[in-house]
Amino acid sequence: MFSLVDQLVPMTQLQKLSTLICILAITFSCTQSEYPELVIVNANVYTATAQIPETRSEFGIAINDGIITNIDESDIIKNMAGENTKVLDADGQFLMPGFIEAHGHFMGIGQQLINVNLMQTNNWDEVVALVDEKVKTTEKGAWIVGRGWHQEKWNRQPEESHYGYPTHHSISNITKEHPVLLKHASGHSLFANAMAMKLAGIDLETPNPVGGQIIRTSQGEAIGVFEERAMESIEHAYETYRNSLSEKELKDEWLAIMALAQKECIEKGITSFQDAGTEIRYLDDMEQYAKDDSLRLRLWVMGRDSLKNLQKSISKHRVVGLGDHHYTCRAIKSEVDGALGAFGAWLLKPYHDKTDFKGQNTTDIKEVAAIADLALKNNMQLCVHAIGDRANRVVLDIFEAKLADIDSNVVNPRWRIEHAQHLNTADIPRFKEMGAIASMQGIHCTSDAPFVEKRLGTQRAKEGAYAWRSLLDAGVLIANGTDAPVEDVDPIKNFYATVTRKRADNGMSFFPEQAMSRNEALKSYTIWNAYAAFEEDLKGSIEVGKLADFVILNKDLLSCHDDEILNTEILYTIIDGEIQYEK
Repeated sequence: MFSLVDQLVPMTQLQKLSTLICILAITFSCTQSEYPELVIVNANVYTATAQIPETRSEFGIAINDGIITNIDESDIIKNMAGENTKVLDADGQFLMPGFIEAHGHFMGIGQQLINVNLMQTNNWDEVVALVDEKVKTTEKGAWIVGRGWHQEKWNRQPEESHYGYPTHHSISNITKEHPVLLKHASGHSLFANAMAMKLAGIDLETPNPVGGQIIRTSQGEAIGVFEERAMESIEHAYETYRNSLSEKELKDEWLAIMALAQKECIEKGITSFQDAGTEIRYLDDMEQYAKDDSLRLRLWVMGRDSLKNLQKSISKHRVVGLGDHHYTCRAIKSEVDGALGAFGAWLLKPYHDKTDFKGQNTTDIKEVAAIADLALKNNMQLCVHAIGDRANRVVLDIFEAKLADIDSNVVNPRWRIEHAQHLNTADIPRFKEMGAIASMQGIHCTSDAPFVEKRLGTQRAKEGAYAWRSLLDAGVLIANGTDAPVEDVDPIKNFYATVTRKRADNGMSFFPEQAMSRNEALKSYTIWNAYAAFEEDLKGSIEVGKLADFVILNKDLLSCHDDEILNTEILYTIIDGEIQYEK
């Protein structure tokens, strides 16, 4: 059984030698019918497990039927090859378990690739220019959709702005025949133009919904920015438009989204992807996609929907290991607050730069508690989005109440807090007490760094923001990811942020004392993520009997200089013992 302690505390040399002898004693008789399908030789292997030595130079791996059958010295492995065995010479490069993305939005990645991508925009003028280009190729009346703008990361403020947000006029003037919906990078607010607001029925009298806010001028005019639950009115108008499209148009778009998302992930070394919330209506399609052998990577999904819809059908969507372990849905997603950049994180004390505001509780706590009951009833993990310190405390309170009758020494449901970004230090030990997993995103730390202190003040930012070191020292397991498409799904950029806590563009450092070690960071992207999905017996480390999912890199991520990390290239992505990507 996987133990966090085993991953954090090194084995003695005698234990390592003894275990290695046992592992190497496992030999498969190589009759003609049992020759491996693939052997990888001359690899600098990182195993990600303390059960055998974590690094092994000039080693080889034998794979048959998608399973690791042997790990040994390269010469021994090479001699196992038969006439039809494919031999891959790693030429001394760094081989490790495939990256497991612990929190991303799979369809969101594909959608961003077919819509207007605003991730690299440096100011509002660039956003306007991209929308203007899209107008030229978009039919009259069709919606223009995009994602990725973030007002806190621009190099200058818009000429017309409110709370740093742009007003709609600059885009409304060039999109008189197109509704426009541009999601904030965080996904917790959006921008809409005049036509989209008209279709949604937004006027001077439209009230703020519970858990959301329509940003207005002092005269009451909606500027075009909608936070948290206020987004639903614009999204509903967009869905009405989409319902007018043909079934074929929608299906073709969905297939394109899935194909683009897979390609993007596999080329960046991701062999497994934990999807942080897909609506019930798409789960049947995902299951069928797996049954049709269309999934090339492994997709693990959290079902996310209203309590009513979850109660109605989540039980029939619970599936584990479909399509030779390519598709699993065994978790339910909920949320209690929004994002820090959009003033949506729910805080114990007011924002440092908005002193009359403590953020948003976006989902009624009673509903979250009912979803927790549903998770227990269906033997599914509960994964709850919480960013602010108050949100995290409330979620931990729910966990404590619901798990009180469970003997954690016998069954640990491995409930997760997604993000766990800003914690009160008193709540850090509670994660360990309840066996809760902190599902965090290394790249969020450095991406958000320019505005975190502005939002929280120095003391709160230093003590509880992205507190990886404090959590690890308390014995808490951290699952690492990117929250793509909020950030680039690239594991290399994320790894760099995790071990340096520095921005790649300007070297800005964010309380580096909270950084992970190289070994911890690799485990937070492999075996710990497997554990966070009840899959540590299948994947996440290189051991005999596990799935043959690897990446080969041109840099040794354990030993290369910090400055070299970002130059790391994915040379091969191997899933199920098959080369899915080769540079």
